[in-house]
Amino acid sequence: MTEPAARTIRLHPGDNVVIALSDLAAGAEAPGVPVPLTQPVPRGHKIAVRALSKGENILRYGQIIGAATEDIPAGAHVHSHNLGMSGHSEDYAHASANTPLPPVEDGRTFLGYRRADGRVGTRNYLGILTSVNCSGSVARFIAEAAEKAPWLADLAHVDGVVPIVHGTGCGMSGVNEGYRTLFRTLQGYARNPNFGGILLVGLGCEVMQIADLVGQGRLRAGGNFRYMTIQQTGGTRATIEAGLARLREMGAEANAARREPAPLSELTIGLQCGGSDGYSGITANPALGAASDLLVRHGGTTILSETPEIYGAEHLLTRRAVSREVGEKLIERIRWWEDYTARNEGEMDNNPSPGNKRGGLTTILEKSLGAVAKGGTAPLAGVYKFAEPIDTKGFVYMDSPGYDPCSVTGQIASGANLIAFTTGRGSVSGYKPVPCYKLATNSEMHARMEEDMDINCGDIVSAGMSVEEKGRQIFEDLIRVASGERTKSEALGFGGAEFVPWQIGAVM
Repeated sequence: MTEPAARTIRLHPGDNVVIALSDLAAGAEAPGVPVPLTQPVPRGHKIAVRALSKGENILRYGQIIGAATEDIPAGAHVHSHNLGMSGHSEDYAHASANTPLPPVEDGRTFLGYRRADGRVGTRNYLGILTSVNCSGSVARFIAEAAEKAPWLADLAHVDGVVPIVHGTGCGMSGVNEGYRTLFRTLQGYARNPNFGGILLVGLGCEVMQIADLVGQGRLRAGGNFRYMTIQQTGGTRATIEAGLARLREMGAEANAARREPAPLSELTIGLQCGGSDGYSGITANPALGAASDLLVRHGGTTILSETPEIYGAEHLLTRRAVSREVGEKLIERIRWWEDYTARNEGEMDNNPSPGNKRGGLTTILEKSLGAVAKGGTAPLAGVYKFAEPIDTKGFVYMDSPGYDPCSVTGQIASGANLIAFTTGRGSVSGYKPVPCYKLATNSEMHARMEEDMDINCGDIVSAGMSVEEKGRQIFEDLIRVASGERTKSEALGFGGAEFVPWQIGAVM
């Protein structure tokens, strides 16, 4: 916790920088800095607390975030102009700090939709899932026609119709990793418990064949599932008419579902951050981590992702792994990413983005150390590939790119029925069929974008709110959202453009 109206914060006794909590002018006195500031420092940015030599490691959170690229005097602004990446070999110490959290057995519940496979949804949508981009427009046509139909308005217990369209499904290998990843993603969406029914629409001649999707195991438990191809159905107009008829049938069945009490163990929450700033690792991310711990204690599941944005902080997760095997699975994903970026002429330090840097973040090491705070302190119970079904309760990791819509797409395919998304710059997005709850890292952005933000975590700095109390507020809000309370992004209508499967491999 920080004192209200504090001007700086030192996050660890060993740090050689402090963080400005307001815009500070040159010559200003800053707590923790022994001399007046040598230059202006924006809110969220770093200040040297002593003279730093070229090549010396810079520490934040008690961890290395990079090295000085030149001599830095005490009181100077520390950022991209004088701080760069450094070597950061780590002792992974697998499973050395995996103390279980004490369980909570107070019988807390939320109101959800129990599905045929036993899982519980937080929403009750009808989905139109596409196998290929070529069926995307027709899926949208069907959804638009359904939204205008009087029968849909009569379905009081159906939240709406969601077309799930994307830019791939053909022009790709039918046997490689990219194909398997897309297959898992489509299969995962078809099975997500927030759908009360699924209509699968293909073109007919694509690589991602409808017959393969339907035939490799039961695609969706229960009977509220239909599929069709445009070529076999007779073209666009015939497919729209047939699709509407099928949706109407499925809508009647979905409308019979009712919310009923379910234990919090049936919640699976995807933990996300986007548009991060220098406050993210101080306010919203650790507060979400506290909420994550509370849900894990109640038997629920939380999913951390975005592998390029934990790079340099993975050792904090491997130490919490429940076993060496789980820790090594995470490191295998890190090594895969190092190879993946190298062969595609990229690098793991592609982050932070320009917006992140304006907010005070300098290197991926610094960004990652703040990002992993979303995962709280619970043991790491499992590591999964993108869109793999999550079959372990507790705090888990799912591999994904750092690109938010793509990462959330994987989490929903893996089974998330709720998304919690921290942002410092002000990300606007939604992820139908799953509600997205937005956490602002700073009070200024929250005031500016209040219509998009569900909670302000900036009062951890501005009003002395404790991380633990803010985590409790978030936890209670998430239960209400899971029970049907709409988030700001839902009220604004977001969720129609954020389905972004991870496209791995050549487009041919």
